[in-house]
Amino acid sequence: MSYFPEPVNKLIGELMKLPGIGPKSAQRLAFHILRSERDEVVELAKALVYAKDRTKTCTRCFNLTDQELCPICRDSRRDASQLCVVEDSRDTVALEKTREFNGYYHVLQGAISPMEGIGPEQLRIKELLQRVQASPELREVIMATNPNIEGEATAMYLSRLLKPLGLRVTRIAHGLPVGGDLEYVDEVTLSRALEGRREI
Repeated sequence: MSYFPEPVNKLIGELMKLPGIGPKSAQRLAFHILRSERDEVVELAKALVYAKDRTKTCTRCFNLTDQELCPICRDSRRDASQLCVVEDSRDTVALEKTREFNGYYHVLQGAISPMEGIGPEQLRIKELLQRVQASPELREVIMATNPNIEGEATAMYLSRLLKPLGLRVTRIAHGLPVGGDLEYVDEVTLSRALEGRREI
């Protein structure tokens, strides 16, 4: 039995399709929208459609953009000797916020995951190889895929493809978060932290 009118149920149902939004969160969002001024709701709807219609992928790195090339690929001041491979655009944003990397990116748009039916052909790997071969100044490819089974498998697969091309292929370090306590860290994370140790 439904306790809400059909339009409200429809709104809740659509909100529940968003990642991380369950029934209670969907209800909370729906009622927030219903309490909002009509102009605010219209602006939200316009913003959703505008983002969907105008956002595409960069023709070089496959990051999100609203132009042919993203702002990073258009920036000629960046270090062309380094290319950082990430799974999706959110990873690019996370790395950019550190202000530690000044090279270019390549967004795979996923990771190899046989359980989900995602193989190398579903990712932007062919484009990565073409890009690498067309970049004589490139010296290092940094694998910044997630530290899970899919991310590790993807990094290893790409490493086997790229090393024969004479490039330095590296992997970002994994380990302990700043402020973490050793006693609460799992064994895999702790062993990665030991492997990735550096001199001080």
